[in-house]
Amino acid sequence: MASMAEGAATPPVGATATDPNYKWRVLASVVAGLFMVILDSTVVNVALKSLQQHYNVGTNESQWVISLYTLALGIATPLSGYLGDRFGMKRIYLTGLALFAAGSALCGVASLLDPATTTFHAGPLLISPLTYLIAARGLQGIGGGIALPLGTALLFKAFPPREIGAAFGIFGIVLVFAPAAGPLVGGALVDHNLLAWIFFLNIPIGAIGLTIGTNFLRETDHSQRVPADIPGIIFAGLGFGAILYAASIAGEQGVGWTDPKVLGCLGGGVLALAILAIVELRSRSPLLDLKLYRIGSFAIANIAGLVGTIALFGAEFLLPLYLQILRGETAFQAGLTLLPLAIASAFATVIAGRLSDRVGPRLPIVIGFLLIAFNTYQLAQITLTTDLKFIGFLLVLRGIAVGLIIQNSQVAALMDVPPARLNRATPLVQATRQTMQSIGVAVLATILTSAITLTIPSNLPANGDISHLPPALQQQILQQIHEFQNQYLTGLGHAYLATFGIAVVATILACFLPGWPGKWASAKRQQRAERVEPVADASTAGGAVGA
Repeated sequence: MASMAEGAATPPVGATATDPNYKWRVLASVVAGLFMVILDSTVVNVALKSLQQHYNVGTNESQWVISLYTLALGIATPLSGYLGDRFGMKRIYLTGLALFAAGSALCGVASLLDPATTTFHAGPLLISPLTYLIAARGLQGIGGGIALPLGTALLFKAFPPREIGAAFGIFGIVLVFAPAAGPLVGGALVDHNLLAWIFFLNIPIGAIGLTIGTNFLRETDHSQRVPADIPGIIFAGLGFGAILYAASIAGEQGVGWTDPKVLGCLGGGVLALAILAIVELRSRSPLLDLKLYRIGSFAIANIAGLVGTIALFGAEFLLPLYLQILRGETAFQAGLTLLPLAIASAFATVIAGRLSDRVGPRLPIVIGFLLIAFNTYQLAQITLTTDLKFIGFLLVLRGIAVGLIIQNSQVAALMDVPPARLNRATPLVQATRQTMQSIGVAVLATILTSAITLTIPSNLPANGDISHLPPALQQQILQQIHEFQNQYLTGLGHAYLATFGIAVVATILACFLPGWPGKWASAKRQQRAERVEPVADASTAGGAVGA
């Protein structure tokens, strides 16, 4: 029965026999749909200061606009595999996109409301526009947490093994370009007082993704008999939610990792995940299939990816802060400065995918982490007068490294996973990496802020001109600014050096991935083998025709 279930769960491969273009329609559907979700991750970050001013609140309140989204994303991601198995991957994937678009519309409406005069009644409760916005962001997180892993699984199932690298290379353009475009789009909208359009922008993009997905995607086999893993759902929600919350308040609020609330949530989250592991390993139908770690390539690639996530994305927030706080750039200008990273990543991702098809994932991923290590060490040495052209060169190197790593590590993790288990493998990869990314950002933020004891002087004029102030006050302000800059650079250097060490560890782990100089069947060798070997069934024939 198990073997029959596995065979029935791979209809896209069989579909290729009669429709060799189906795989490209899947790629178009996933790219169009997930672009919205990925773009939103950085668009809102740029607008956080404007949201604080609009609602007249501090960081403690406004950070929930990002924190609740992250929490909802982390809690919903593990559920996506079970929902896809029970109700069908296409249906649940499109539902996730619809929820994200609906949440975006509600966020936009909340941003248009006057916080001084508008409240909502929910029984005995009064809900402010900010609370309404935060709740709508939670709906976005649920939609994104469902759509992201299932989109990846749909893509992996649609392409034959020899073309997976190339397909994910194209998809990787979205994964690296959308986050880089976020600060540009968000900065431009904020500068033109179009705060609500940061959210409304998702509606037409979501409509396109839903339309293409509805018409292009085919439903996968599913069964109403798939049992719900209630203990797994409870402990996954508690574990991932508590850890993400701890990371959020430790990093965003600057309370540090020794705060009792942070330690309590972190300890409770780790305990919940430990219980989750015991429950899932004993379950006949686990929410998260932890037995996948028995597959060597999945275990090594996922662990390397977890470590590398901090090196790749944990430090990405550091440079925009440097550019805006120490170099005086606006959010839009900082986005333009970071654009070379996105462009280099887009080109490198496509090349890296084809390289992975030929020589395996080991070589491109190892080269990528070596570039990250070199690049991060150089960023640890930057000063107030570092040439922006040199920083641009470092960003290009970083972009090439991201392009070599980001999709190849995911392909390496999923390459040996049976098709019937992809629905559970992708949520496991996404949930753990999302958690590790949040922890990494919080840890590096703590390293940065621990070196800073001063702030920018409160009596500094808004335009920065102190020439009209008394000489003694000018001298005092200049000295305090100078000390703050030195402390900030020290903290920045410590954070980047920590990232450098993490990149070295990731490089060592990546050396154990499959690929050249070990045995590896390149795409051409696999294609020649398929032409020589007898065709076993329609599914195999479809894979050859689809190529």
